[in-house]
Amino acid sequence: MADLSFFDGGALVSVLTTEPLGRALDYRAPEGGCFLGAFVEVPLGPRRVLGVVWGAGEGGYDLAKVRPVTRVLDAAPMSEAMRAFLVRVADYTLTPMPAMLRLATRAPGLADPPGPRRVYRKGWAEPDRMTEARGRVLDVLDEYGGAAFTLGELAGLAGVSSGVVKGLVKQGAVAEEEAPRDLPYPSLDPDLQGKALADDQAAAAGRLCAGIRAGRYGTTLLKGVTGSGKTEVYLEAVAECLRAGRQALVLLPEIALTAEFLTRVEARFGAMPGEWHSGVTQTERRRLWRMAGEGGVGLVVGARSALFLPFRDLGLIVVDEEHDTSYKQEDGVLYNARDMAVLRASFCDAQVVLASATPCLETWANAEAGKYARIDLTSRFGVAEMPELMAVDMRAEALEPNRWIGPTLVRAVTARIAAGEQALLFLNRRGYAPVTICRACGHQIGCEHCDARMVEHRFLKRLVCHQCGETKPMPAACPSCGVEGRLAPVGPGVERLAEEVAERFPEARVAVLSSDLFGSARALKEKIAEIAGGGADIIIGTQLVAKGHNFPLLTLIGVIDADLGLQGSDLRAAERTFQLMRQVSGRAGRGARPGVAMLQTCQPDHAVIRAILSGDEEAFWQAEAGERQAAGMPPYGRLAGIVLSSPDVQTVFDFGAELARRDAPLRRIGAQVFGPAPAPVARVRGRHRVRLLVKAAKGVALQAALAEWVGQLRVPNNLRLAIDIDPQSFY
Repeated sequence: MADLSFFDGGALVSVLTTEPLGRALDYRAPEGGCFLGAFVEVPLGPRRVLGVVWGAGEGGYDLAKVRPVTRVLDAAPMSEAMRAFLVRVADYTLTPMPAMLRLATRAPGLADPPGPRRVYRKGWAEPDRMTEARGRVLDVLDEYGGAAFTLGELAGLAGVSSGVVKGLVKQGAVAEEEAPRDLPYPSLDPDLQGKALADDQAAAAGRLCAGIRAGRYGTTLLKGVTGSGKTEVYLEAVAECLRAGRQALVLLPEIALTAEFLTRVEARFGAMPGEWHSGVTQTERRRLWRMAGEGGVGLVVGARSALFLPFRDLGLIVVDEEHDTSYKQEDGVLYNARDMAVLRASFCDAQVVLASATPCLETWANAEAGKYARIDLTSRFGVAEMPELMAVDMRAEALEPNRWIGPTLVRAVTARIAAGEQALLFLNRRGYAPVTICRACGHQIGCEHCDARMVEHRFLKRLVCHQCGETKPMPAACPSCGVEGRLAPVGPGVERLAEEVAERFPEARVAVLSSDLFGSARALKEKIAEIAGGGADIIIGTQLVAKGHNFPLLTLIGVIDADLGLQGSDLRAAERTFQLMRQVSGRAGRGARPGVAMLQTCQPDHAVIRAILSGDEEAFWQAEAGERQAAGMPPYGRLAGIVLSSPDVQTVFDFGAELARRDAPLRRIGAQVFGPAPAPVARVRGRHRVRLLVKAAKGVALQAALAEWVGQLRVPNNLRLAIDIDPQSFY
């Protein structure tokens, strides 16, 4: 019987390319043949493009016109499980297959030949004279530590010509060396002695390891209070996976978490894992992509896109802080990495661990229904205890004008600083002030390209649009009436809070943690490490500080506006506020000293605030689940968002209205269509946005109906249509 996984030279093969063609193309297999799943370079018009051998060619036309595959790349073929996974994700998210393949080949230079190459690192000497361009090159090398760069990559990151880099090489400030391409990563030793586990941790690790040894698919919710040692527990599962000779993937929601986590991994296994996120050099991305396929890396730690690496034998996927919204990709291919991790594991007989102190309602419901196993860690590790939670009723606080830290919290912060401890003030709002208003005419400064107010960033001395990223200097006069000196900030951001802290606590060392204030991920990691080492008395931060950081001296949390997330009509407002408050409160008291979390609120009797303070999480989830079930909302029903955008407002509304009228394919499955309606942010980057929402019962064939529905109309050239299955945001 013929081997269907290998095609002889000259055989007709179907090749899926990364180009937006909508289908695979037929080519002749190269001389010497090729395997199914092989990464190949094929001609497309005058260009050569990347593709994957997807199967046998279809034929049915003049075969003399079929062009041959140019060459087979020196990379491990894409596995059958990976190809099936990409097809399934494409079907679920209604994404064209070429876009899925682009997501799975996001590494530079895959077509480069094997062999040595020249790389550039930090040198041993100082240049004879320093220029701005030379300084930028050295800054990049300092920022990335001992990383190696190609000439083009280093020059590109520094924004200089290659001649500047070569000039620094001549002076010894940059070292040039020849290095082999894409070496395997150091082996991790699973049998090194890890931290001693408490009894409940050891029992939890034992259950996870049993699942690994079984070699079958399974998903487990690892639910543990903040500081309970969830990381140490799932690292034991990683060790068991490595012992079995399989690969493991740990997904983290925030790049700033990687530094501390990598240190823990190195301590546990004696070597560093592979990293995959935006802070990694392009050279390392290529190396990791190739080693994942060849089995040259045992453990990968990465952001959500690491899920699409071509692992040879993936045995474990850990989704840490699985409730985090950053696991949802909101542009390009719209997918939720948490859900797709479960899907991928099902194709390769792997185990999934969803770790969180505050799981999302979807995960909680799947555990309740028995689809996922559940392990609970109910106490903190060692001597650490859960922080005391208390509400500060701001209606009873004597708050001065333009001040946001109440007297009760001021006294608490003062006491902690005097005791040599740290306090964290949390406000989930970036910048200095969310609105800048003219007191002469009432004009609010907005973005020229979006229907959004520009946010003052006083540290940057600029106004910034948080929708499109447009920035401009802070004007001296009102752009509407021209009156000078009457522009005033309204409301607080973390920068304005920092200004108040500097006035109230002049002797304190203050650190502000906000993504706007750090030019690179590495700089943010260094700041977090400095704070953990006691380099600040008062930390001011956005939700960035709620994600898994461990500050041993931190004993007081002050939430400045605990009601902020409860405003609006977001389906998940209560759930996300509950998660965020519990997560940020959990940063306190993780060492030997007990912690306190104080929530400044004007609604101390609100059901969510009461649930946060009571600590009865199960009661909260059950109440939230009951409301969602009664309304037929996720996870007990299904939603799909349709976002239409166009530079022409009439075009987008007319198309949306016509689409809503032709809803017969959706009515056949009992689905409802709401809209069209202007999106909450109705214009972004000059494009007018209209939303429709489709609501359906759980278990119906929603994707097929959606495809038929939108396929009835031809989309105009200037209009974009995006389908968001299981939307997480509705802006």
